[in-house]
Amino acid sequence: MEALSDFLIPIFVAVILPITIVWIVSRTRQNEINRKTEIMLKAIEKGQPIDTDMFKMEPKKSHSVKKQMLDRLTGACVTSLLGIAFIIISLLKGDTLKESVSWFMFIPGGILLAIGIALFIIYFIGKNMLAKEIEAEEKALGENK
Repeated sequence: MEALSDFLIPIFVAVILPITIVWIVSRTRQNEINRKTEIMLKAIEKGQPIDTDMFKMEPKKSHSVKKQMLDRLTGACVTSLLGIAFIIISLLKGDTLKESVSWFMFIPGGILLAIGIALFIIYFIGKNMLAKEIEAEEKALGENK
């Protein structure tokens, strides 16, 4: 029975879960389009003017340089702390030092820590390189207020 659960859990997580998420997202979009279509049909029946812009896809809002940099800093903090936590847990898991290194937690912890350090490096290099753009955005925001 235990072997069956060891086999089924990864299948559910790796296959069934992504398929379900994609199905839910596509179903939500389909329902939104159906609601808009229903509104348009009722407007046509009543002889109201029709807004054709309702069906146009809204362009994604671009984030400011400062927001992108803060997102990188947040990602760096989260992944670094997760990596450190995984490494500490793997080292504290056993009674002796030889038993304590649990590769199941140590390797993902090392990977997360490396990604976090890389994001910190990207943040600090980007902060120095994009200082003028960030300053210009802040001036533009100050003028708009």
